[in-house]
Amino acid sequence: MGSIMISICMIVKNSEEQLGQCLEPLLPLGYEVIVVDTGSTDNTKQIAKKYTDKVYDYIWRQDFSAARNYSVSKATNKYVLVIDSDEVADYFDKDELERLIRENPDGVGRLVQKNSFIRDGETFRINNRVGRLFSKDLYEYKGKIHEQPGPIKDLESYYYDIPVEVDHRGYDGDLETRKKKTNRNITILLQQLEDDGDDPYILYQLGKSFYMQEDYEAACSWFDKALYFDLDIRLEYVQDMVESYGYALINSKQYEKSMQLLGVYDEFAISADFVYLMGLIYMNNAKFTEAIDEFIKATKMKFHKMDGVNSYRAYYNIGVIYECLGLVDKAKTYYNKCGDYEPALVRLRDNT
Repeated sequence: MGSIMISICMIVKNSEEQLGQCLEPLLPLGYEVIVVDTGSTDNTKQIAKKYTDKVYDYIWRQDFSAARNYSVSKATNKYVLVIDSDEVADYFDKDELERLIRENPDGVGRLVQKNSFIRDGETFRINNRVGRLFSKDLYEYKGKIHEQPGPIKDLESYYYDIPVEVDHRGYDGDLETRKKKTNRNITILLQQLEDDGDDPYILYQLGKSFYMQEDYEAACSWFDKALYFDLDIRLEYVQDMVESYGYALINSKQYEKSMQLLGVYDEFAISADFVYLMGLIYMNNAKFTEAIDEFIKATKMKFHKMDGVNSYRAYYNIGVIYECLGLVDKAKTYYNKCGDYEPALVRLRDNT
């Protein structure tokens, strides 16, 4: 059986620092690479031309889907894989990917997007599944920002996981850098709300934008609005919204209100991420026994997006609770379970 040819499509703007790192690992795959530039003023286009002769210009119209769909229109192959210039493919099983396309010709393939960022000196790693591979005959991008592939015709879309992992560099940087990026996003999102009316996905993205700016009260108000809708809890963004809402409530010290998430516990306690979050909510409401129960439960769960929620982060918080209760030996037991997690090592040094 012959190989399936894929077109890798991306839109870029002023990406000279990242683009080479992004394109380098894609060349050995032998796939067509389409790069659409939306108005760079640096060397982005010259760098792109070192890797592909399919470099096109597109006049930016404050609409990410329009730009994405233009890039897809330039693909000569039926199946397209969308990669961003701030992503580096560090795992790609080409044979398995092509086998899965044959099995799922009408589906949307979801790659693993690995996000690593530093907040308050601590490194966080979160893995998300993102729909990026599809037939250009069946799907197109929809939404002016945080665009997603949706069916062109009357088609019941479905997702499957593909053996592709990308290291996403887009969320790092200091607060000022993040604010510049998110302010642009907020402007587009607010315009889309005005044009199209309330949409839970747009409300969610507004909440996430303010969350990234560490304006947790504003984030809560947008999440609140989105959560009034009848939402499909199987959608990844709905799960992320509920978890982000919980963290935004904790970070804005709305501890009592955060207890309301108990009302959706049964629907969302399918991942260690949500169970760990409930442990934090109990902990911040001084319900220590319940908090410990949730953290222990999280350590027994396999599925998780954020590193440590089912291991060292959960153990660390149990240790903190025991230390606060004056049970230092018990606290040390749990700190010792945290491996080389620096906050736990600090607590152990302080308690020797």
